Amino acid sequence: MFSRDYKKTVQDILALADIRIDGKKPWDIRVINPEFYARVLSGGSLALGESYMDGWWECDALDQFFCNVLKAELDKKVRSKRPMIWSMLRAKITNSQKISRAFQIGEHHYNIGNDLYRHMLDPRMVYSCGYWDNVTNLDQAQEAKLDLICKKIGLKPGQKVLDIGCGWGSFARYAAERYNTEVTGITVSQEQVTLANELCYGLPVHIRLEDYRSLDKEFDHIISVGMFEHVGYKNYRNFMETVHRCLKLNGRFLLHTIGSNISVTSTDPWILKYIFPNSMLPSAKQITAAAEGLFVLRDWHSLGSHYDKTLMSWYDNFVKNWDQIKDKYDEKFYRMWTYYLLICAGSFRANKNQLWQIVFTKIEENSDYKRIR
Repeated sequence: MFSRDYKKTVQDILALADIRIDGKKPWDIRVINPEFYARVLSGGSLALGESYMDGWWECDALDQFFCNVLKAELDKKVRSKRPMIWSMLRAKITNSQKISRAFQIGEHHYNIGNDLYRHMLDPRMVYSCGYWDNVTNLDQAQEAKLDLICKKIGLKPGQKVLDIGCGWGSFARYAAERYNTEVTGITVSQEQVTLANELCYGLPVHIRLEDYRSLDKEFDHIISVGMFEHVGYKNYRNFMETVHRCLKLNGRFLLHTIGSNISVTSTDPWILKYIFPNSMLPSAKQITAAAEGLFVLRDWHSLGSHYDKTLMSWYDNFVKNWDQIKDKYDEKFYRMWTYYLLICAGSFRANKNQLWQIVFTKIEENSDYKRIR
């Protein structure tokens, strides 16, 4: 196939999503390197992301570009089988999220610089979806989310809470300050442990570098916010059994996670390679199957549209504050991080990904649960 044929093929595929090459709409693309066409046709989503990182193409509204692409399901029309097959085989043969690999995500993603996250996130450094009902900015949305979690688990003064995947201690600090509770948080990132302990100094908060599988102490309530995406389908049941073992009889477990519309055992190759190694989005079916026989499902709250707003706020902060942190990174990182934030925003806008807050209680508990919104 000649290069002009590659270009026509890409043009025809993009047209299905109302995307033009050198068009006038914000989501149209401009191709800088003509080798782009052959590269993306042979390499699929991985090549699309890598060619953007290399500066081979531009787009003024990447978030809407991806929203259009995903709504039109172009990912099914341009898919390199080689990285996809390898990803699926690896997921089937190995347990990418086993204990020996548990800390890889911390090194790769969460340890890349606290300054980056300070300049991208809200003042509390909440790295998960905000709650945008009746609020106008990111700071308010994240405080509203933290308070919503506290209310959903029925948090009371003096209680002890476990936060699995505590990040920089945002929930722990909020719950200790506002609800007078004691919080234990675990994370697989040493950078998060160090900063979280600084931010929570003087409060009844304990942040540890620890994998969830080593937990053995009981707590009044347990939450996990934005961590279940790193557990992996081979470990979903083990995770639920760990929570069940550590949750007191009348306690509540709140799971806050990005979700997939279908059950999968692998991840997009570009996301896997550059952003979240060993990651995987659970489906509703996989979550409920893992909890079966252990928990009663009390509430299921869908918040996918809220993550679009959150990601766009993070993107705005990242771009606005880039000059303050760019000495620690390079232009390729800037393009990679931009691509990451905007492809995720587009995926939620296209309803490709979901965000769920789920409340569980032990089967043995007989108390009523009042839905909180």
